[in-house]
Amino acid sequence: MSSPTTGPFGIEHLLAESRAKFERVDPEQAAELQREGGLIIDIRPESNRLAEGAIPGALTVERIVLEWRLDPSGQHRLAGIRPHQPVVIVCNEGYASSLAAAQARELGLTRATDLIGGFRAWKAAGLPVETAVAA
Repeated sequence: MSSPTTGPFGIEHLLAESRAKFERVDPEQAAELQREGGLIIDIRPESNRLAEGAIPGALTVERIVLEWRLDPSGQHRLAGIRPHQPVVIVCNEGYASSLAAAQARELGLTRATDLIGGFRAWKAAGLPVETAVAA
């Protein structure tokens, strides 16, 4: 019988499989990647950004359209997105972002990763946070 983390099924299996595809970064590493020209992409719902704040300079992309915005060859991609550019995907606590980062790699973003602990870890680390503005 399979354990929940080695399944063939279940979210824990999918999460472990996704995270095995890349090296995740902590808040300080994410900030360094951003300083070096990498993108931070915040996929949290607007309500979370308004309640908790946002990472300065992060792009906000709703999860529902993320793959279309991250496809380096797609017509709906983010302006300037390049296949070998560092991209750090951020959610609340680092779960949905792991799944999204694995998907981004499948789209051709070879340096896509996610933030361990998500936005809440960034904020707890004392890194800059700005007040989010409603779209």
